[in-house]
Amino acid sequence: MKLNKKDILKALESITVPGEGQNMVESGAVTNVVVFGDEVVVDITIKNPSLQAKKRTEVDILKTIHDLVYEKAKIKVNVKVDAPEKPKANVIKGNPIPGIQNIIAVASGKGGVGKSTVTANLAVTLAKMGFKVGVLDADIYGPSIPIMFDVEAGRPLAVNVDGKSKMKPIENYGVKVLSIGFFTQPNQAVVWRGPMAAKALNQMIFDAHWGELDFLLLDLPPGTGDIHLSIMQSLPITGAVVVSTPQNVALADAKKGVAMFQQDSISVPVLGIIENMAYFTPEELPNNKYYIFGKEGAKNLATDLDVPFLGELPLVQSIREAGDVGRPAALQTATPLEKAFEKITQNVVQEVVRRNEDLPPTEAIKITTMAGCSAVKTK
Repeated sequence: MKLNKKDILKALESITVPGEGQNMVESGAVTNVVVFGDEVVVDITIKNPSLQAKKRTEVDILKTIHDLVYEKAKIKVNVKVDAPEKPKANVIKGNPIPGIQNIIAVASGKGGVGKSTVTANLAVTLAKMGFKVGVLDADIYGPSIPIMFDVEAGRPLAVNVDGKSKMKPIENYGVKVLSIGFFTQPNQAVVWRGPMAAKALNQMIFDAHWGELDFLLLDLPPGTGDIHLSIMQSLPITGAVVVSTPQNVALADAKKGVAMFQQDSISVPVLGIIENMAYFTPEELPNNKYYIFGKEGAKNLATDLDVPFLGELPLVQSIREAGDVGRPAALQTATPLEKAFEKITQNVVQEVVRRNEDLPPTEAIKITTMAGCSAVKTK
């Protein structure tokens, strides 16, 4: 079949560049098309600098030309990035914790999606990989990390560091843990207003002797509220991981969670989305997958929002049982669950490395309170 430039351009008119409204021909993104026999070279310039956007653009072009023009065409796509320079946000530096390299916020738009379970398993997997890891249970009103690490009865001791009294985190499975759950009774409800909760968090952050850590994971409360703003006011967060189930009601809230971190006045890089409870496989039917909460909802959301998809986790009874007895499922060796958590954790580490190479350090935000409402401002 003889290829021609006109047919190629017509096919490319059916593709929209990620994050842009017009098709790639009308927008001027396609800068050149060269056809020689069955070989096609497409030069394209996009504004989105993310690796995912570049890859998606290349894949869309290959698929479209093969589907609409000639399935055996030999195609080369040259993607150039021409990203507009963004104004620098968050010029107010936070209070970094000496010795901590990366601070990762693990968030969810709504409760019940397994955020704390994912946090615990990410932490123990990072520790198994040889990293020094800590977990701060920032879910003030529903702390569950002590149960998941089997340290519910733990009480942090005071240690003297450079003449100052500091809290020593409780350690298990190679992970250092601090939680408000260590300072309350199991049947005691935490009924605090925002400022009191923020003060307790700051004490656990800055009055603790975390030592040297490669990663400090923050298990945030569900939603987007006062605790989240207090954390981002106190600390320069390296990046955020959002956990969601595939169902629409969870995805709607997860979308808000991503939007919170991406606000210009906050600008915390979103490392990606994890899909929990993606499918159910009965033990007696190991080759079957039942998509109880919908199929690939979080994966599709990640594509729509142009953020990385970090992986999926099945709905498995042993994950819940492992959390309940205080031994995260990722500690089980030579199991599909261990491999699933390893893959997701590797993706998180990869995104952290990429984020640290491509972006400047995150700086904390300034929060002022006006008429009882929290407002986010930059200096």
